[in-house]
Amino acid sequence: MAVLDRTRTHSPNGGTARNGTAGLAFAIVATVVWSGSFVAARALHDSVPPVQQAFWRWVIALVAVAPFAAREAWRQRALLRRNLRFVLLAALLGVTVYNTLVNQAGVSTSAGNMGMIMAASPVLMAVYERVGGVRLGARRVVGMLIACVGVVLLVGKGSLSVADFTTGDLWMIAAATCFASYSALLRRRPAELTGPTFLFATFALGTAMLLPAYAMSVSAEGTFAPTPATVGPLLYVGVASSAVAFFAWNKAISLIGAARAGAVYYLQPVCVAALSYAVLGERTTMTQLLCMALILGGVVLGAARGTR
Repeated sequence: MAVLDRTRTHSPNGGTARNGTAGLAFAIVATVVWSGSFVAARALHDSVPPVQQAFWRWVIALVAVAPFAAREAWRQRALLRRNLRFVLLAALLGVTVYNTLVNQAGVSTSAGNMGMIMAASPVLMAVYERVGGVRLGARRVVGMLIACVGVVLLVGKGSLSVADFTTGDLWMIAAATCFASYSALLRRRPAELTGPTFLFATFALGTAMLLPAYAMSVSAEGTFAPTPATVGPLLYVGVASSAVAFFAWNKAISLIGAARAGAVYYLQPVCVAALSYAVLGERTTMTQLLCMALILGGVVLGAARGTR
C-alpha cells in the first residue's frame, strides 16, 4: 500500500493520461467493492445492531492496515498533529458517521435502494465544486436535477410526496451527503501526508469516536453472536470495503478529483442490484429500474466533459 501511494508520475509525456487512467481504475475498484457493503449491511440488519456493525468494521479495518501503515504513521506523527483538525473531520465524516448511517439505513430499506441513492453522490460532489468556485455549466446542472428527481421518485416509490419516504431511505440520503462531504474534503489533504498514514489515522480516530456509541449499544441491545453469518460479512466490510476500497477511493481522488471519481458511481446501482438479487433474493421492480435510469442518466449527463 505504501508503494502504491507513491506511484504518481511526473513525466511530461503522457503522465497526466496515465494518472487519469489509474485514477479511474482505482475509482472502479472502490465502487465495485463498496457495492458489496450495502448487501452486507442489509444481511446483518436483524442480527448485528448498526453501531456495532460500524465499530467492528473499523476495528477489523484498523488491524488490516496496521502492518502496512502503523510504522509510517508513527514517523509522520508530528505532521498528523499539525493537521489534526483536518484528520479528525475526515475521520468523523468518512468513518464514524457515514458507515453508521449506511448500517442504520439497512435496517429498513433494501440494498438496491441503498445503492441507487448512493449513486446520486456525484451530484452533491458537484455542488461542493460549485461552492468552491468551479463553473458547472448548463448540461451539468440539468444532469444534477434529473438525478435528484430520480432519487426523490425512488425513495417515494414513484411519488414525489415526502410522506412516502421510508426511514431507511432518509438515513441513506444522509449517508450520501456525508460521503460527498468526505470526498470533497479529500481534495484538501496535505500533499506530504501519505495515503497509508492518512488511512491509518482516520481509521484509528474514527473507531475511537465510535466507542461511546458502541458502549451504549451494547448496554441497551446486548452483543451479537459471532457466527459465520455475522463474522463473514464483517470481515468483508472490514478488509475489502474499508481497507482496500477506502485506499483505492482516496487514491482516485488524489489523481482525478472528486467529481470525476464520483462519476464512476453510476456503476454502483447495477452492481448492488445484481449482488442483492444473488445473495439476498431482492428483486428489482420496474419503478426502481426507471428511477435507476433517471439517476444514472443524470449523473452521466452531469459528468460529461465540455459542458456549458
